[in-house]
Amino acid sequence: MILIPAIDLKDGLCVRLRQGIMEDNTVFSDTPVEVAKQWVDQGAERLHMVDLNGAFAGEPVNAAVVHEVCKQFPDLIVQIGGGIRDFATIETYLNAGVQYCIIGTKAVKEPEFVQQACEKFPGHIIVGLDAKNGKVATDGWAEVSELDVTDLAKQFENQGVSSIVYTDIARDGMMQGVNIEATVALANAISIPVVASGGITNMDDIQGLGDTGCKGITAAITGRAIYEGTLDFKTGAALAKSFDEPNS
Repeated sequence: MILIPAIDLKDGLCVRLRQGIMEDNTVFSDTPVEVAKQWVDQGAERLHMVDLNGAFAGEPVNAAVVHEVCKQFPDLIVQIGGGIRDFATIETYLNAGVQYCIIGTKAVKEPEFVQQACEKFPGHIIVGLDAKNGKVATDGWAEVSELDVTDLAKQFENQGVSSIVYTDIARDGMMQGVNIEATVALANAISIPVVASGGITNMDDIQGLGDTGCKGITAAITGRAIYEGTLDFKTGAALAKSFDEPNS
């Protein structure tokens, strides 16, 4: 399991929201590229970026920042979500050096788009499923559907999706711990690797995910915790990786 630091972008700044509410944000830096360097220097293998403005606008708004991060750190695996609704956007990001594009709202509203994207850009598509009480949310979490997150995830099996980023909205940015039970349940229900997101607060959360022994959970994303200091990224990353070892 790997630990992935998150950089959420709003108006060109590095911020964190609480439960996805745009008005409830904390600005951590006005230089996201420097923040990316901080995590790279601490050994980050992968970076999770979200264009928050883009998620609401339905098109990239902070793409220039993402492109600059890819340019400055060519060896870093970058995954980006927020406002990815067409093939042209995916192609532009991949050409800029992004490794994975995360499809969220479009995956819920037009599941066939995911299959087409996987065929056109094999190995580069992740589906982001954000849930509140087990139901999928869309449009920057502004809308909650009646779709069950597990049922929807099963639709993407055998389509070439690299992984599912699963976020429990109720936990995101609230420093209340990850929803281990729901994450494990999803990972056990599908064959696609699951990336845990939302609520990773301290070492106990990483330990808890690892202790489940669930091989379907291949990574965990952390944001507010590493910015507010309740989790040391380097130490957390080492613990996460230890669960891959034979005697862990």
